[in-house]
Amino acid sequence: MSSETEARTNEETATAAVRKSASREYLESLVVTVILALFGTTFLLQAFKIPSSSMEDTLLIGDHLMVDKVSYAPRSFWRYILPYQEVGRDRVVVFRYPLDPGTYFVKRVIGVPGDRIRLKDKRVYRNGVALQEPHAVHKSSRMEDFRDNFPSFSSATAYPGWASQLPSFLQEEEIVVPEGQYFVMGDNRDYSSDSRYWGFVPRENIVGNPLLIYWSYETSNEEYRQTSATDYVAKLFDVAIHFPQKTRWKRMFHVVQ
Repeated sequence: MSSETEARTNEETATAAVRKSASREYLESLVVTVILALFGTTFLLQAFKIPSSSMEDTLLIGDHLMVDKVSYAPRSFWRYILPYQEVGRDRVVVFRYPLDPGTYFVKRVIGVPGDRIRLKDKRVYRNGVALQEPHAVHKSSRMEDFRDNFPSFSSATAYPGWASQLPSFLQEEEIVVPEGQYFVMGDNRDYSSDSRYWGFVPRENIVGNPLLIYWSYETSNEEYRQTSATDYVAKLFDVAIHFPQKTRWKRMFHVVQ
């Protein structure tokens, strides 16, 4: 074999090795990226979107949230490494709906274990003190006894299981939050399905707390209820056409409080 042929063969071999090495690096990078993404969405952060008006005006339909899953995660090995904290009063939390754990709700914590809660004429009292709640809104002038003077024996609007349990948690016309449970309410007080209607949230159901709104898009409640493949394609088309007009730019990267 001539020196020229040998040199060409060595060059081709080296080039093939470089290509193989580059392909392997790309594959390894992809695997690492997928692992980090899975770890992040499993243990650290997760994206959620708001489908209802129960948290207006704090959160609007179409707000997309980045949720911290670390702070309120269950006790485990990671508790000694990551910054865990207790669920506090007046914090907004994401949790699994007790009556359907496959569904996620977003509400505000009104009562923690041991707190005494009552509502009088739409006003919330905790441990005998009327709360100052700048985040709470009332969009109905109509009074409803059970909703606005909770707890009330007029419990026809409560879920049957909760209506039967409610009296066992009453002390002097106040409801006492039991150990390991939390009392939550939506900021849109007149239009929120919350602890008044279906009961407490177990600690293990709490997933995390919203950090910020990373995107907000004008959407109606009816649009979120449309879940067929055709509806999904229509939503993608709507976003593609109306992204600049319907994006709520002022809400981008807004910190949730």
